[in-house]
Amino acid sequence: MAEETHPVYEVLALRFGTHDGRPARDNFLVDEGQFTPGREMPMDFYLWVVRDERHFLLVDTGFPQEMARRRGRTLFRDPVDALTDLGVAAEDVSDVVITHMHYDHAGNLDRFPHARIHLQKDELQFCTGPAMRHRVVRRPFEPVNIKTAVQGLFEDHLVLHSGQAEIIPGVTVHSVPGHTPGTQVVRVPTARGWVVLASDATHLWANIRLRSPFPILDHLTPMLEGYDRIEALADGEDHVIPGHDPQVALRFPRLEGAPDWVRLHEPALDGFDAAPTTAGAAR
Repeated sequence: MAEETHPVYEVLALRFGTHDGRPARDNFLVDEGQFTPGREMPMDFYLWVVRDERHFLLVDTGFPQEMARRRGRTLFRDPVDALTDLGVAAEDVSDVVITHMHYDHAGNLDRFPHARIHLQKDELQFCTGPAMRHRVVRRPFEPVNIKTAVQGLFEDHLVLHSGQAEIIPGVTVHSVPGHTPGTQVVRVPTARGWVVLASDATHLWANIRLRSPFPILDHLTPMLEGYDRIEALADGEDHVIPGHDPQVALRFPRLEGAPDWVRLHEPALDGFDAAPTTAGAAR
């Protein structure tokens, strides 16, 4: 049988904001004594682009300045405007994957008027369902983002998936519930192998290495089992890209002419420490 071939894509990450002053303890569900008192572990905010000569896929859409101000986050750049670094305007984007509907991943949807928005069906059901009556559950969501997604459903812009689906040739999404019921990851063939944009299926490299989840989650066991699935989809630890780790912006080479973007399709600059330590997730 002939070996299956796939296109080879570039994968770019933009670090557009941060949450400084965050205690390390806040990034893990269970403190097993690995945190020194007062230690800080910031979380950064990213979006991702998958591209080749024919395709341009945006993964997540960030959030606007007003939302950053209201939630006490620092925005370095408007994430949508930053697409112009790559010669692309929001109006020209044809496909957007939303990994889940939390505010920091699904903002700015109204700024992509011609894009198909790819979302897991379970995620839409969750963020429009009775779970939202609980204040602590709905806190990471923004009503305006959910309204925009529902409007896209009525206007045939929202594409709902149930589990695995191919978005562009060779690039697939995979349902990895736990953080939310409809969290999905994106698997991309690159020159260095299969890269998985894990988003908040693992916020930090330390979460997946320690098997210690981030404390905002819907179901614990599926999230832990999701770590196994993510690792099976990727071609190694350094091919799993977490959703908020500051080291993502430090360990990969910058894009020439657009230094706010890093190239995830190329090997890391300084290698990776495979040991499952929280030190591997600190700045």
